[in-house]
Amino acid sequence: MKILECAEISCDPAVSDDWRWAAVLARDPSTDGQFIFAVTSTGIYCRPSCPARRPKRGNVRFFSTSAEAEGAGFRACLRCQPGVRAGLAPLLDQVVDACRRMANGADGLPGVEDLAKAAGLSLRQFQRVFKAQVGISPRAFAEAARGERLREALAAGAPVLEALYAAGYGAPSRMYAQAGAALGMAPGDYRRGGDGETITYGVAPCSLGWVLVARSPLGVCALALGDDPAALRDDLARRFSRASLEVGGDDFSAWLVQALAVVEAPARRFDLPLDLRGTVFQQRVWRALRDLPPGVSVSYAELASRMGAPGAARAVGSACGANPVAVAVPCHRVVRGDGGQGGYRWGLGRKAALRARERDVESDD
Repeated sequence: MKILECAEISCDPAVSDDWRWAAVLARDPSTDGQFIFAVTSTGIYCRPSCPARRPKRGNVRFFSTSAEAEGAGFRACLRCQPGVRAGLAPLLDQVVDACRRMANGADGLPGVEDLAKAAGLSLRQFQRVFKAQVGISPRAFAEAARGERLREALAAGAPVLEALYAAGYGAPSRMYAQAGAALGMAPGDYRRGGDGETITYGVAPCSLGWVLVARSPLGVCALALGDDPAALRDDLARRFSRASLEVGGDDFSAWLVQALAVVEAPARRFDLPLDLRGTVFQQRVWRALRDLPPGVSVSYAELASRMGAPGAARAVGSACGANPVAVAVPCHRVVRGDGGQGGYRWGLGRKAALRARERDVESDD
């Protein structure tokens, strides 16, 4: 089924969205590249032709480009790879095909040797090309893809054991431990939206508007900036939809004070423990960001190179956009290759202010 081109119908926004939604429902490959759609309940954006389960219409947002979606805080789907353009170099096409096989397969982790053979490459060459383009090893990608399949199934309401097997987890003796590491919590708690988990939070005014800091039993799980304290709390509630949210008491004040201090002086070290929940590659990017010295600006491509993944600039940008803890994981230090600011989920004005404060400290030294 082929969907009508946008030019053939009304350009009224509502009508255009109806056209896009029809393309998504039809999984129409002819519309790939014309737009992408993002799902607010999972935080993922996809091509129209993505084979994943169709979301509810009320949870869908449309964007013209991957950069727009990443700027809004969404991350690329591991299954359909919306950030990778079709028709690039043959080696990249082979890597994309391997990514799709790993993302779609639910029969356990595919053998790297089999993937290399299918790509017509030696094992060593395949691993080198894959890591250069994607940023992580084939096995790490397969683990991340399996975790994403599990999150999708649990979010759709599938029973825990059924979701684990469908995602490709094997022996029951290990699946719960592996799945818990991928989700950041027990699979049953994730399915219930964090039900039973207690998140303590506080909100305070700062020079950049308002700051919210939230703490799980493991550490800081959110540090957000915004203009409206109610909106910050609502966003936290969406992320931990069935967790128990509690306003912090006197014992929480030290956490809020340190969050305020690092916003006002982003060059200072953030010493509180962090509870960062993300894919293998996102965790790797966030660690690399924390290694960047204050006052230093690097491009997405340069950060990818520092990580040993020179072809993964777009994936690095996506991970920066998914960063849940402003300033503590200093994604404000990453800019476009031409020196432009790039995206920032908490607003470009705040990104500029944080970078300026770090430069001021460097100049004082």
